Amino acid sequence: MAEVLVYVDHVDGAVRKPTLELLTLARRIGEPVAVALGSGAENTAAALAEHGAVKVLTHDAAEYADYLVVPKVDALQAAYDAVSPAAVLVPSSAEGKEIAARLAVRIGSGIITDATDLEAGDEGPVATQSAFAASFTTKSRVAKGTPVITVKPNSAAVEAAPAAGAVEALAVSFSEKATGTKVTARTPRESTGRPELTEAAIVVSGGRGVNGAENFSIIEGLADSLGAAVGASRAAVDAGWYPHTNQVGQTGKSVSPQLYIASGISGAIQHRAGMQTSKTIVAINKDAEAPIFDLVDYGVVGDLFEVVPQLTEEIKTRKG
Repeated sequence: MAEVLVYVDHVDGAVRKPTLELLTLARRIGEPVAVALGSGAENTAAALAEHGAVKVLTHDAAEYADYLVVPKVDALQAAYDAVSPAAVLVPSSAEGKEIAARLAVRIGSGIITDATDLEAGDEGPVATQSAFAASFTTKSRVAKGTPVITVKPNSAAVEAAPAAGAVEALAVSFSEKATGTKVTARTPRESTGRPELTEAAIVVSGGRGVNGAENFSIIEGLADSLGAAVGASRAAVDAGWYPHTNQVGQTGKSVSPQLYIASGISGAIQHRAGMQTSKTIVAINKDAEAPIFDLVDYGVVGDLFEVVPQLTEEIKTRKG
């Protein structure tokens, strides 16, 4: 069976969930070969093997931490040259898409970004995408070269499938461009204790109807009762009620959780573009004519200041 390269997103050896999802998808089209780079790369092997990686190619160098993107592209290209894979899968983060695009240019291949599903096809992998603010679902395949595909988080359920996971050192020669953009400083992001917005299985978002930064504690309370991430509409972010890093929408972050709860959000197309692929959508809005109700699975017409606290308490009660 053909091998499929999977780029590993990890933090000091702790593998992030989107990579485990990629391994699940990779097994549909071949044998996953993971590429883990940077500090702690060898420590990823156990988790990657548990989820189907037949091999784990590792390499560590100061360049991965000291410079942006290009060293990782050099390494992924080295893995591509060593393996000659049937496809290359990369998590669909901002960095992941840049790595994938640069690799595709280098190897002369087509690229598909933000795939939400992947299946084997007679002429190569077929990727499912949501287009035009999720108004259409398309199926595509790369017609030239080795497919390079980025996959959105929460697109597949993580499935364990133990494999050998043999660790092999990857030989990497960095290009002249690898040191073109140097990282001069880092500031740790303050932890909220909540999951990363784009990776969360549940997202609770607030919009204009929250009516002030001081009221976002209601949204946070519901999110914390569910172990969810907190999102915000563009209106709420532009008003300064919540950080821009939490904006969901066409000009913010795109999310695709198992459950999305929209509170006080009217449902403008800009917001819908960033959450419409969520598996189950619940909306709470006092305006029965709000556009958000056109796409929800469950809608509650009511005042969020009454509904959300009651919902939060009910969840806490049922959790015991």
